[in-house]
Amino acid sequence: MRKIREVLRLRFEAQLPARQVAESVRIARSSVAEYERRFAVSGLNWPLPAGLSDTEIERRLFPPASAVPAATRPLPDWPVVHQELRRPGVTLMLLWEEYRAAYRDGFAYTWFCTHYRRWAGKLDRVMRQTHRAGEKLFVDYAGQTVEIIDQHTGEVRTAQVFIAVLGASNYTYAEATWTQTLPDWIGAHVRAFEFLGGVSEVVVPDNLRSGVSKACRYEPDLNPSYAELAEHYGVAVVPARVRKPRDKAKVENAVLVVERWILAALRHRTFFTLKELNAAIATLLERLNNRPFKKLPGTRREAFEQIDQPALRVLPATPYVFATWKKVRVHIDYHVEVDGHYYSVPYALVRQQLDARLTAHTLECFHKGQRVASHVRSPAKGRHTTITAHMPKAHREYAEWTPQRLVRWAEKSGPATAGVISQVLSRPHPQQGFRSCLGIMRLGERFGQDRLEAACQRALLLGACRYKSLESILKRGLDRQPLPEQQALSLPEAHDHLRGPGYYH
Repeated sequence: MRKIREVLRLRFEAQLPARQVAESVRIARSSVAEYERRFAVSGLNWPLPAGLSDTEIERRLFPPASAVPAATRPLPDWPVVHQELRRPGVTLMLLWEEYRAAYRDGFAYTWFCTHYRRWAGKLDRVMRQTHRAGEKLFVDYAGQTVEIIDQHTGEVRTAQVFIAVLGASNYTYAEATWTQTLPDWIGAHVRAFEFLGGVSEVVVPDNLRSGVSKACRYEPDLNPSYAELAEHYGVAVVPARVRKPRDKAKVENAVLVVERWILAALRHRTFFTLKELNAAIATLLERLNNRPFKKLPGTRREAFEQIDQPALRVLPATPYVFATWKKVRVHIDYHVEVDGHYYSVPYALVRQQLDARLTAHTLECFHKGQRVASHVRSPAKGRHTTITAHMPKAHREYAEWTPQRLVRWAEKSGPATAGVISQVLSRPHPQQGFRSCLGIMRLGERFGQDRLEAACQRALLLGACRYKSLESILKRGLDRQPLPEQQALSLPEAHDHLRGPGYYH
């Protein structure tokens, strides 16, 4: 008993940790923890009352077995214990202490734990799993489908049924989608989170192709869009192991419940639109979540409001916008091709492979995780969307030239120079004359603007509006010589078949 008194002194007076107390008193650390636990439930306080004998301490910490027969002792409310264990931080030790505080003649801790586990073992297999509040959301598609008839054509289509269920409360969400493809899979998750009003810590899907690109026992590869959804909502996606139904037993049971209480109830109804089907599912889903449990107290909604809802994370400010990803290669013209349209990226990325993120209205290109380009999507096939900043400097300068700008630039040297430039650009494709025009304008920098203007006057007179002709005129100094005078042609006075120069005025 002296060791017990010393353990209490070192723990509560000296404030030593349990490890140092065990080393000092030369007992096991588990014994220190046991003495401390018994002291906590004994009703004693430190410092101990004066005159309290070791015998009295032993009696208070190690009371004799109750003389009350086991048959007359109060039993714990096992469904309530099972429900309380789902709350964050609640343990069997805490629940036992509360039980003993209410019933002084109750059973010991070992009996409490043993009989609880024995009781829990009689529940359904799915109910034996322990799920923390707000921890896991299980998602899957039901095996059954629902037929929808097109009113105009009479065509019959089958709708898939998406199901999500929270692990701790069994609160269930269901909706119909046309397919199990990626857009419907992602959209169903977004609507499920909105239905719950929050986000769980973990999402547990099956190895559906839309969610898991490559199934693996240890490191499954998620679809990029699904991974982006998880990042947007701050959840971890932990797919169930292949051929391990117990990993998602919660949703397997939810699928059976939905098929029995919702789909079976709709078997005689005819639906003409997906919206009409989802409205009927929502009505029956409300009834399902308000239906009392058979082996546990309350309903799914009550359990959700008490357990899961307070533990869910807050939804982001905006819902996730569905996007698809694809690999693209940058062509030598620093454009990538998406659905027949070409979008520019920085020219330094030529021949690099990029990740393209496509939404309904935008295209984003990423290189090693960094966004390098963003465009509004265009439906025009074979056309280009180019941002000037993506072009090399030489290409930017070239792209800024237009026929009108070249003519205005030439007018600064004189009307003859502008006339030559107009002659060079007078072709079906003016771009073919841009290089000649730039060369002609550089002759003015080389020989002077006045000489270029004089050379252009001679070139117009001779009909030699070419870069090489002007360069030859300037090199030979012909621009400094007087212009040759045009001689008027003398025509016979009476020739009816000759029109003469006046006809053209």
